[in-house]
Amino acid sequence: MKPWAACLFLAAAISGCDRDDREQALATIDGESVDTGGKVLLVNYWAEWCAPCREEIPELNRFDRAHDNVLVLGVNYDAPPAEQAREQAGKLGIEFPVLATDPAATWGQQRPSVLPSTLVIGSDGRWVTTLVGPQTEADLGRAVDNLAADDNAH
Repeated sequence: MKPWAACLFLAAAISGCDRDDREQALATIDGESVDTGGKVLLVNYWAEWCAPCREEIPELNRFDRAHDNVLVLGVNYDAPPAEQAREQAGKLGIEFPVLATDPAATWGQQRPSVLPSTLVIGSDGRWVTTLVGPQTEADLGRAVDNLAADDNAH
């Protein structure tokens, strides 16, 4: 095998593994694996004590229900045990899956320092931006529309 071919093969193998690792890394507090299915991900950081988070959750629920090409995922900022996280999510009326662990590093990001924050991950599995502060359904729509516009421009 020529040296350049080996590099190409290795690069393809690494990128394939990278994507699989991302998908395997996403598991809910119920122990279920998350199938991203090539969707845009909105990974929302929330906490029970965060008033703006409580204000934003109904917006996220509506957006998640209304968009088949988007998957909203939650991260409990305080990272309590699964049972407590489940209880808190229930109290707040969260209808979207809540992840068992903080996935920010999966996309080369640091854990947000402001709540609520939402990581926007493109359908290609790459971090695009982080929305800081409470978002409305319209704000989320603009963020997803901007992704589609960027994809069409390339």
